[in-house]
Amino acid sequence: MKPLVAIVGRPNVGKSTFFNRMIGERVAIVEDMPGTTRDRLYGDADWNGREFTLIDTGGLELGTGIPVGQVGLTGQSGDIMDHVMSQAQLAIEEADVIVFMVDARSGITAADDEVADLLRRRATKPVILAANKADNAERRLDVVEFYSLGLGEPTDISSIQGTGTGDLLDRIVEALPPFSEEDEAEDDQTPRIAIVGRPNVGKSSLLNAILGVNRSIVSDIPGTTRDAIDTELEFGDQKIKLVDTAGIRRRGRVGVGVEKYSVLRSTRAIERCDVALMLIDASEGLTAQDTHIAGTIHEMGKGVIVVVNKWDLAQEQHKAEREGEFPKPDEEIDDAERYRKMLIRELKFIPYAPIIFASAKTGYHVKSILETALKISDMRYLRVPTARLNEVVQEAKRRQTPAYVTGMKPLRVYYATQIRVNPPTFVFFVNDPRSVHFSYERFMENRLREAFSFKGTGIRIYFRARSTRDDREK
Repeated sequence: MKPLVAIVGRPNVGKSTFFNRMIGERVAIVEDMPGTTRDRLYGDADWNGREFTLIDTGGLELGTGIPVGQVGLTGQSGDIMDHVMSQAQLAIEEADVIVFMVDARSGITAADDEVADLLRRRATKPVILAANKADNAERRLDVVEFYSLGLGEPTDISSIQGTGTGDLLDRIVEALPPFSEEDEAEDDQTPRIAIVGRPNVGKSSLLNAILGVNRSIVSDIPGTTRDAIDTELEFGDQKIKLVDTAGIRRRGRVGVGVEKYSVLRSTRAIERCDVALMLIDASEGLTAQDTHIAGTIHEMGKGVIVVVNKWDLAQEQHKAEREGEFPKPDEEIDDAERYRKMLIRELKFIPYAPIIFASAKTGYHVKSILETALKISDMRYLRVPTARLNEVVQEAKRRQTPAYVTGMKPLRVYYATQIRVNPPTFVFFVNDPRSVHFSYERFMENRLREAFSFKGTGIRIYFRARSTRDDREK
């Protein structure tokens, strides 16, 4: 688990510029107009060997007497600033360290005072004060005025020039929670299952349905995420950990911004699980938010089941839509099959994910969800014998010649080996990894899945250069 560091502050103090510099890519939109960043963005950073996740939030506007429609968002609804404020407040709740950013050029404003007051009253974790835009010696001297905010010593930085950012990172790393190997590994292989998805897709209902099927709850145990609770239960003779059920139970706890808040909660739960139950609302169909969550699961190499919840409601809707109509035989379409084809098309980057139509309300297919999750968990620990693996690799080489990468030598694959499980991870030794075309990597993954199944779980494939002394034909 990477600890979270939230960058908060009023609009236009340079949060996004700092965020971009730290993660090494231009991800956040950087403009001079206040209020550009309205949603949180996430990125991983590393400093002195300590990894953490940065959250770039929208600016806080807390009723400074300026109508929210007049804070640089001309023509925009006041709801936008309410949304921005909620985003930042929710990030504060989740973060392990908060970086409160102010503007050394403009000095302390009424908004800064209100944000500082919010942090003094509500923040229960370390707060680091960063005075940005301290681009010259005069501004660096003026930073002392920010002591009056009552949040300790300010660190002067210039996100554009990069000056002072190292000192700020030193303070961030020093304030992070101590690293615990117990958080990174567990002695047992108890399957860890997370229920994730957008708000109101039925996560709480599915949790209750699962607990109804499995009345033998072993314990509620603290998780590694702040305020997370993992529920341990028994399904047959198998123990299961439901990851971060506190996040599911705290329904209705947040107001404006709950849609994006689910991304952070889901991301943390996905990071800690073996298999993610990704719920979608059958009556609403697939949304961009669903696709985003599915992409996160895929990128983390987790197991996944696409659970089409509220299928009973969707069936009622379809029946009502067809009522009074008399379709011809060739026009009669099986609703589930049509829905399945749509999901396969839209979620083509996770073709390995089983799709289960269910109803948490009625208990329809709830037992099947758990049975499938356990099979996927077992698959994540599958070890493929090296000899059998290389038989499959050699056969794949005969079936398809690697695509040619312009300016590179033709790819030559020597052999492969599995280096770890959970997820299954393979290394292919080749003459030059730069010669690997993405289509050939996808081809090799498909061949591995064809030979060994890996149904429902992500796998990882790396291409590594063989050492020079071994780089000779036998």
